[in-house]
Order: sequence, then C-alpha cells, then structure tokens
Amino acid sequence: MIYKPFQELQLSTLGMGNMRLPTIDKHGPIDELKARAIIENAYENGVNYFDTAYRYHEGESEKFVGKVLNQYPRESWYLASKMPGHMMQYKNGKLEFIGYLSGMKKCSTADIFEEQLEKCGVEYFDFYLLHNLCETSYDFYTDEDLGIVEYLLAQKQAGRIRHLGFSAHGRAETIEKFLKWKDCFEFAQIQLNYMDWFLQDAGRKYEILTNHGIPVIVMEPCRGGKLANLNEKANNLLKKERPNDSIASWAFRYLQSLPNIQTVLSGMTTMEQLKENIDIFSQNNPTTAYENKLLNQVVSTMINLIPCTACRYCCEGCPQGLDIPKLLSMYNESTFDNPSILKFTLDAMKNSELPGACLNCGACKKLCPQNIDIPDILKKFDLVLCKNIN
Repeated sequence: MIYKPFQELQLSTLGMGNMRLPTIDKHGPIDELKARAIIENAYENGVNYFDTAYRYHEGESEKFVGKVLNQYPRESWYLASKMPGHMMQYKNGKLEFIGYLSGMKKCSTADIFEEQLEKCGVEYFDFYLLHNLCETSYDFYTDEDLGIVEYLLAQKQAGRIRHLGFSAHGRAETIEKFLKWKDCFEFAQIQLNYMDWFLQDAGRKYEILTNHGIPVIVMEPCRGGKLANLNEKANNLLKKERPNDSIASWAFRYLQSLPNIQTVLSGMTTMEQLKENIDIFSQNNPTTAYENKLLNQVVSTMINLIPCTACRYCCEGCPQGLDIPKLLSMYNESTFDNPSILKFTLDAMKNSELPGACLNCGACKKLCPQNIDIPDILKKFDLVLCKNIN
C-alpha cells in the first residue's frame, strides 16, 4: 500500500468508503458477514482511512464500521464521519431535518455529534467533515447564530476531532466563497474523476483547493461504477493501449497523476473489487500525458460537451443578466446523467436565474466566439429540468 503524509499522519492512498457496503438484498440491511470480511481485509492489507456518515445505510454504517474497526488498536486506523447539515435547516431559531430525513427527532448539532461518537464507539474522530457543502447548505453552515463551525472547532480544541474538513457537491465558486469565509479547514472531499474533471468542473475545484493548500480526498472515483464499464468504442480504446488492465483501473491511475490527491475513497462491495484496488494502490503507476489525452477521447465518445470557454462575452449582451457559462456547464452535466444532483444548485437559484428566463433574443449568440447557439441550448436545458427535476 502506498501512503502519503498528512501533517503528522501517514494515510493510505486507498481509503474505504462505507456508503455501499454489501447488503442482504438490493435495499436491505448490511450483510454483516460479507461487509466485515471486506473491512477486515482492507485493514489487513494496509488501508487505514475509513469514511462513513450519519445516514449511510439508514444510519447503520457508523455503528457497523466502528464495531469492526474497534477490534484493532485505535491508533492504527483513521475514522472520518460527517455532520448532516445538507439535510437540515435552521429557521426561526429552530433546528430540524428536511428532505428524506423530515420527521426525524429534532435535535442540536451537539446531540448529533455525541450520537455519532457513541455509535462509532470512539472518543474522537480522526477526520470530521461538514457533509455536502453546496448552494442549498451554504447558508446553514455559515449561519453565525447557529455556529456549527465554531462548535466543531471547540470539539477539535478538546481533542474530539483531530482534523476538520468538508465534503462538497457545490459548484467551484461556492467552494471558493466558503474558503474565503472561514480559513480553518484542513482537507476537502470532492467528486473527482477523469469525466467530472470536465463535466462537473472538478478540475477547477481541484485547482481552487490546491491553491488554498488544502489536500483533496476523492469520492466517486469511478462515478458510482459508470467508469468501470464504458461504451464499446471507449472500452476498445483503453483495452488496445493496456489489454491486461481493467477499465476501472484507468480511473484510479488517473487520480494518481494528480499530486494534491491525498486519499481516494472507493465504495467496495465485493472482495474482488477490494483485491483489485489494493493491487492498484500498492504501486505508483499514474497515467501519462499521452494516456490522459486518450482519456479525453474516451470522454468525447460518451458526452458531447458544449464547448463553452467561460469568456463571458455572452453575459455582456444578455438583457436578463443570466450567468450563461454557469447554465451551459450545468446543461453539459444534465445531458450525461440524471440531473438530480443539480438540485443542490438549482434549489438555491431564483426563477430569474434559470434557463427558462431566457427571452430567446439572440444577443448572446452574436457575441459568442465559439458560435454556440445559446438560446437553443437554454431552451433544451429548460425542457430537461421540467422533465427530470420539477
């Protein structure tokens, strides 16, 4: 196993995500026999970073992961969990759960944190994160009256949190704004892979975090399994170059080529996945510049990206004041996959900021150096949103 220094620690470059543990059936409880074997095998083969969260596996992930890990010396493994602020709101002085957690017992951030420590059977978290910083959770996490970050910093001061960070599905500008708000975060977890480098502007997010000196923990390195088996043309391109390598291995090797990646989380549900990943992260074999160009070709076989360069000339002529590059970027994302993750951004936007506000006047199209038919794209995007989200 390859390790990288993180302050005083040595972290395994492969971390285990515990959101996708094997289950009895598709939506059933954790298959404890299989899940225990995977976690134990990961630990015994050098994995020392284990990630969980408050509601993974209907709230059972923290409890199970803690139970398995506590058989080993506490200083030999590092546990990460998260404050579920993305599923909470603070309104009229009251704290409550929202979304699919609506109706759960109302409690304080302190209650949640204490519950997590108890469930995991630990006296401290090695790594603790604000869960899913995004456009809809930004105000919650930065609310000075609620004081979530100040509370967590107090827990860190007391030794109950070793390192404080955040995970994010928000847009790059939201992450940058957050880092300017409070300079206290030691690491960040983002969705990053060779497709989302373009599709979710993950490259810019990575650059922002790197410029702030913040190490990156990667989630969704294979995009929920979508990069483990591509279309026929893409598979053939990669197999021709490295016939003995799995398609999934390209996603992991790509991340090895990025110097500010601290640990790559993989939600391994089978022993076969674990064994392959251990082999990959037992040697430093990053993709080459040529191979990265090949991966760009692979991406082009899967998605047809609108070639917006974010020059913003189009914005100068828009009578509605739309942030057109942002909308085009979101459209690119929506055309590849179910755009439900965009709700984090869309729910924080006003109707006047959405693609449906376009007047179809064509002023933006005349100013676009790339000759993009912007009104037509915004019309299509509006239809996608009406069909899949609203």
